Amino acid sequence: MHISPYENNNRAIVDIENAVVPHNYFNIVKLKKGENFEDQISGYECCIVPATGTVDITVCGENFEAIGGRVKDVWGGEPECVYIPSSQKFIIRCMSDTCEIFIAGAKFEDVLEPFSVRSQDIDLVQYGSDETKTHRKIKHLLGQKQNNQVGRLLVSELFTVGSGGWSGFPSHKHDTDRLPYETKHDETYNFRFRPNHGCALQMLQLDRDKVGNAFHILNGSTFCISGGYHPVCALPGYEMYYFTILGGYSQRPLVQYFQPDHEYQVDLIPGIKDMINKFK
Repeated sequence: MHISPYENNNRAIVDIENAVVPHNYFNIVKLKKGENFEDQISGYECCIVPATGTVDITVCGENFEAIGGRVKDVWGGEPECVYIPSSQKFIIRCMSDTCEIFIAGAKFEDVLEPFSVRSQDIDLVQYGSDETKTHRKIKHLLGQKQNNQVGRLLVSELFTVGSGGWSGFPSHKHDTDRLPYETKHDETYNFRFRPNHGCALQMLQLDRDKVGNAFHILNGSTFCISGGYHPVCALPGYEMYYFTILGGYSQRPLVQYFQPDHEYQVDLIPGIKDMINKFK
């Protein structure tokens, strides 16, 4: 499901119990200095990530200060975040002139402990190559390092290295719980481009034997994936970023099932096996 960019006025873009991705939640909040945003996402654990700006976050009686430091855009430094336990009230206070904040969530009932992930704690993976048109890096905010602190939520930021190229390839899916081959995870993306008039094509093939669809992705587009193979390609001349939310149905670790026609390329793309192991 493609959601075109729009001004959401701090209201959820992908709300709880969404018809397409019921195990995901996504909101974009924009604030000015001194403004607060308060919310409580019932039945979902969350992760608050400033795309730009600096915020203080209060949750469960704890105050996490000076989260985030990117000024102009998501390319302007390393991300930081705060984990919000399921169903807990939180308050975000803007400490910079302005801020744009991503709030990611996954369905989970147990109440865990809040914590912050600072820039030095980010788990960075770089893989692919210019030759295979797959060169990119992933910054894991809630990934393998946080496996024992989080319920079902995985959060990362993905950047193409250089302009143009493919991501999410070899084509894979994660729409069926059938271990050890695959897990069911809902997934939501929010895209950005540099320059911001860039764009991409998001493919979605629900059946490997049938023709799929392609969607015109713009700066600010949100894309929700409940099933199917879903590679994406940025147009030449543009750098692509997408904020990634994964919510598991039966477990947190992601097990991807690669499309049999293309699976052999897992062995041809440098570093891809290390990348797969980080979604745990």
